[in-house]
Amino acid sequence: MSEPLRLRIHVSEPFDFERENPSLDLFGRTLDYLDQDAEDWLVELETGYTFHEEDYADMLLSPRYVGEHLSKVFDSILGVPVRIAHRTEDDDEFGWHFALTGMISLAPSPESDGSQKPVEDQN
Repeated sequence: MSEPLRLRIHVSEPFDFERENPSLDLFGRTLDYLDQDAEDWLVELETGYTFHEEDYADMLLSPRYVGEHLSKVFDSILGVPVRIAHRTEDDDEFGWHFALTGMISLAPSPESDGSQKPVEDQN
């Protein structure tokens, strides 16, 4: 089985997202990237977020523009624009409501600190 893809999700709208959350950046993982036909990716967040005084642990990402695909994140330098949905519950049924926008980019594993360790001499 393949490893989950780790993403950085930068929320740009609503503009006051940071009032309820410590950061505009969220990190999460998805396996939906493995399905080439998947139009949306479900992301399980490492730490949740609060939106309109409700707490959420996951989000649904969709391309922001018609004709684009989320797999562009593999070729992107700065990120890919996305629409972000949160779960809703209406009459005991779950659905998704697109209420946020942002950018996604590939994120390194949390174990990596970004620095290179010196190569030990093999002699």
